Amino acid sequence: MLANEAQVAVVLGSQNSSNSQRLAELARERGIRAYLIDGPADLERSWFEGAETVVVTAGASAPETVVEQCLDWLRDQFGATVELRTIREEDVTFPLPRELRGVALGKV
Repeated sequence: MLANEAQVAVVLGSQNSSNSQRLAELARERGIRAYLIDGPADLERSWFEGAETVVVTAGASAPETVVEQCLDWLRDQFGATVELRTIREEDVTFPLPRELRGVALGKV
């Protein structure tokens, strides 16, 4: 779950990603201002006025480099200190479709 002490949540991910939309929705349900963005170019200084703690999270398809760029922006703009927290780790795997299993094993 999102950090309860945050005043702002930045969610990195596509506007059409249900996963990213849900992360922003969870923050808003807790009274946290949430912004769903594609990357650091979308960040606005005014979003962070009066905020002491900001949560930065990402949807499943957001590249780690984009997350790092947003953290760098917060450091550069506000001298932010970044504290990494793991809320929940997920290890989900999906089997290849039967038609591709042989290809993956080099049998076709």
